[in-house]
Amino acid sequence: MREEAVNRVRVVFTLLDANGNGVLEPVDFELMATRVVAAAPRSGEAEKDALRAAFERYWAVLAAELDANGDGRIDFDEYRSVVLDPGRFDATIAEFARALTALGDPDGVGRVDRPTFVALMSAIGFERANIDALFDAFGPSADDRIEAAVWEEGIRDYYAPDKAGIPGDRLVGRATA
Repeated sequence: MREEAVNRVRVVFTLLDANGNGVLEPVDFELMATRVVAAAPRSGEAEKDALRAAFERYWAVLAAELDANGDGRIDFDEYRSVVLDPGRFDATIAEFARALTALGDPDGVGRVDRPTFVALMSAIGFERANIDALFDAFGPSADDRIEAAVWEEGIRDYYAPDKAGIPGDRLVGRATA
């Protein structure tokens, strides 16, 4: 498992811990879904429902895989063991990636503009400089849009334990030009 992958997952764990208590619980995923959906006012109800469902599934898979004692809490070491195991978490990440990119493409044209991307990624909790660096790494068009499919692939790559030097690495640490 690459150190870059662990660092990426550590960032996501911190962001998903929406109430900041150091563990993941169902309420964290409800809070996150609410924030992200609120950042997409132009998206349809079906897309918003799909994102909510993706966050619910994300929690359900984690809980089923890791919450052996049934206390409804998952710490970072437990989280890392599942999300960086492609066989156990790929389908969940793929569903989340599809739902998030669909939310970012309210017109259904396969392209996401920078303001929408920034709003969604900010709602998740990423820093603006890192968000802009990631958007730029995805190769925006002259009208400052990225392909939704490229973003979706980038989300899946972010969780890949064997990947390094990927666009998603720009979300870890301080953004550089």
